[in-house]
Amino acid sequence: MADTPGQAEPEGTEPHRQSVEAVLALFGADAAAGLTRAEALARLDRYGPNALATAKPVPIWRKILAQFSDVLVILLLVAAFVSAGLWFYERDSSLPFEAMAIFAIVLLNAAMGYVQRVRAEQAVSALQKMSAARASVMRGSARQSIPASELVPGDIIFVEEGVTVPADARLIESVSLQTGEASLTGESLPVAKDVDPIQDDVPLGDRHNMIFAGTSATYGRGSAVVTATGMRTEMGRIAGLIEDAPKEMTPLQRELDRTGRLLGVIVVAIAVVMIATILLVEDIRGFSAVFDVLILGVALAVAAVPEGLPAIVTAVLSLGVQRMAKRHAIVRHLAAVETLGSADVIASDKTGTLTRNEMTVRAVVTASGRVTLAGTGYRPEGELRDERGEGVDGDLRTELLRTLTAADRANNAVLQEHDGQWSVQGDPTEGALLVAARKARLASDALEARFCRIGEVPFSSERKLMSTVHSDAEQEERLLTLTKGAPDVLLARCSHELVGGGTRPLTDARRTEIGQINEGLAGEALRTLGLAFRTLPNDGSTPRAFDDGLEHDLVFLGLVGMIDPPRDEAKAAIVHAKHAGIRPIMITGDHPKTAAVIAVELGVSDDGRAVTGAQIDAMSDASLDEAVRTVSVFARVDPEHKLRIVKAFQRNGMTVAMTGDGVNDAPALTTADIGIAMGITGTDVSKQAADVVLADDNFATIVAAVEEGRAIYANIRKFLRYLLSSNIGEVMTMFFGVLLADALGLTAASSGGLVLPLLATQILWINLVTDGAPALALGIEPPDSGTMAKPPRPREERVITPRMWAGILFVGMVMAAGTLLVLDAGLPGGLIEGSGTIGYAQTMAFSTLTLFQLFNIFNARSDEQSAFHGLFSNPWLWAAVGLSLVLQAGVVYLPILQQAFSTTSLDAGDWALCTVTASSVLWLRELSKIVVRASRR
Repeated sequence: MADTPGQAEPEGTEPHRQSVEAVLALFGADAAAGLTRAEALARLDRYGPNALATAKPVPIWRKILAQFSDVLVILLLVAAFVSAGLWFYERDSSLPFEAMAIFAIVLLNAAMGYVQRVRAEQAVSALQKMSAARASVMRGSARQSIPASELVPGDIIFVEEGVTVPADARLIESVSLQTGEASLTGESLPVAKDVDPIQDDVPLGDRHNMIFAGTSATYGRGSAVVTATGMRTEMGRIAGLIEDAPKEMTPLQRELDRTGRLLGVIVVAIAVVMIATILLVEDIRGFSAVFDVLILGVALAVAAVPEGLPAIVTAVLSLGVQRMAKRHAIVRHLAAVETLGSADVIASDKTGTLTRNEMTVRAVVTASGRVTLAGTGYRPEGELRDERGEGVDGDLRTELLRTLTAADRANNAVLQEHDGQWSVQGDPTEGALLVAARKARLASDALEARFCRIGEVPFSSERKLMSTVHSDAEQEERLLTLTKGAPDVLLARCSHELVGGGTRPLTDARRTEIGQINEGLAGEALRTLGLAFRTLPNDGSTPRAFDDGLEHDLVFLGLVGMIDPPRDEAKAAIVHAKHAGIRPIMITGDHPKTAAVIAVELGVSDDGRAVTGAQIDAMSDASLDEAVRTVSVFARVDPEHKLRIVKAFQRNGMTVAMTGDGVNDAPALTTADIGIAMGITGTDVSKQAADVVLADDNFATIVAAVEEGRAIYANIRKFLRYLLSSNIGEVMTMFFGVLLADALGLTAASSGGLVLPLLATQILWINLVTDGAPALALGIEPPDSGTMAKPPRPREERVITPRMWAGILFVGMVMAAGTLLVLDAGLPGGLIEGSGTIGYAQTMAFSTLTLFQLFNIFNARSDEQSAFHGLFSNPWLWAAVGLSLVLQAGVVYLPILQQAFSTTSLDAGDWALCTVTASSVLWLRELSKIVVRASRR
């Protein structure tokens, strides 16, 4: 090789200043075959992945240290050191058990936090890999799609409208290619591209034979040889100037962060008041006693503040999104998961989403009649019959062959067979035309040999036409323009019609007749395309810079009617969506009659009414707002119409999920509450604008994604309900235990010293064993059977509703009351006469509060449904409960833990009392749920 690919080129050898042949030689590239697999791997090893440099990963030691950065945790560590110091001074026990217990709990909490962070990072990383960009490349003489990160200098890549350019490359072919380079050069208009070398050293914006990583193709198509990858691209050179994007924080996470801070302020205030009350009311003497009070306040604040909420939410969202990916819905933004649960409307494309995207030509209609084609799918087998069911001959056959020849040549798809299976690479509509041509015994090689393509005017959604220009090996004096597109648009550009081997002028009556035939085909749910041709002189007078100026004075060939059968699963999904209060809407570029027939068959529409793009143009915003309330089918629409439809639904207060696949769909996808791009047929631009990408382009996947979104949001509410009610129960237990110390017998049992309902280490232990695994287990609950039986959640509804707060406070009060009554029952005096020691009573209260929280796990699964509904549907929940019970038994019976947590052994009767009392939270909550369900009937 003359130079090292991707490195700085010597003066005068820059790719844009070289001819195509010179650049290919410079990079050791083969335009026809591409690189071999072995050479590509060798270059990938040499130059590294095609990716911009990212920030260095955070070292493990910093991740671990971050677990100790919270102010409350630091205070606990300080308290542990002070406690150890007091032990060295007083030597009142064989070991500093309190200090050891605090240290152990802080370390265990840190370990859990670290594991949780690592798992969340792994989940997010997996999501990024799922949505990674891909590139169309020639490798080993075969065109294939590979991850863009695997591109190397010398690769031959293909770009077309809507594709994001994956690397810097020198064009070797350009068919009306234009790219948007505003992100790189600031040029606001698309830049036309060609393959001619540039002699001068010009700035990036004037290098019209180069395409650059990060820009996008806005029109046309082309192929190019990669000249730079990764940090060596022009985008890579300025990457160092771009600050790392802040980590995504969803609205839910922000709300929970605010909730956590508010709760923290309240709890800290309660802790301060409690400490002050104890110090003022109780007879506290000596530094050790004062220290015990202070450490209690810190422990209470640490236990009550749900500082791990944002991390748990991220983990649950990420794990849920991975579950959605298994159902073929790839979520690009975590915030979309929250919005999915609020979707009122799913506005979907028809082709490939509601239908199978396996187009099959059923009929060809020309001047002499109609031909019916048998067979389905892409296998080029099927008989051709005329209207009488007989073979096709005479003028009808001549017109059929001319029509299908045009359909085959004005075409960029490839029909291929592998192991007996036929498939189409490219647009399914174009693939169906190729199959029809093969059924008519038109051989691709023979057509290619005679009609060599020399130009193209690519399809655009605005023109609704595509044209190609060919030389004719049998009539070298002429060029042939072949055009296909929407029949109504094409017919307006035709002046004549093919009849047998000749042509005749198109009269108004004949135009009307063709229009009626087109309507008839559409009434059969057939998608229609018109085909036409025009001859041009091949004498050098015809400009070779072809544009849509060619598309006039055409000769009409005929109509092709094809069908894309509805997906079987789409009909069931639509019923499912409607049952969930979601309104499905069909938006298509197809004929309104075709759209209406499919919509009625699928259940999208009951009356078959459709509004067209032309009608939308004539509507004011107010009229469109009214129309979208009753119309479920929109046909012959442009991307601009999609945008207006989205806004109309939103003005009606609806949350809209909108699908799209084209470049011009990006504004609608961005404006929609949930933008959904097609993973198979969608352009890179549409995917980047979307929140969700469908890996299978299937409407049923959208409904499945909504169901998963609702389930994830419901699970977040479940563990919020659990964590907050449990933490409030702890706070109330301590607060009212101090206020009611005399009534509970605590004062009498204290013998003049300070005695509290629970020790600081016991509170921290409860927080450790009940807030970790059980909360995460609630976060991965399977979707409830009634998830899709409820209407969409209002967008303005807070994650913690007033009714949830009422339930949380009710559960917290039940926990506090039950725990304090068990404490009282274990002490002499008080409301319930007992005979135990203070250590025994605290152990009973300690175990009761732990069991309260474990029973509360089952309550938290729903605000309305019984805890016994689907009781065994989540094995992880039972595993978490079992683990917590084993740990609690260990702290009660193991001697070393007894000393650390000041516990005593309990007998079977004691456990029975603790269990029965703790179960009251389950039964009382069940009664409240019965009342709630009854009030809703």
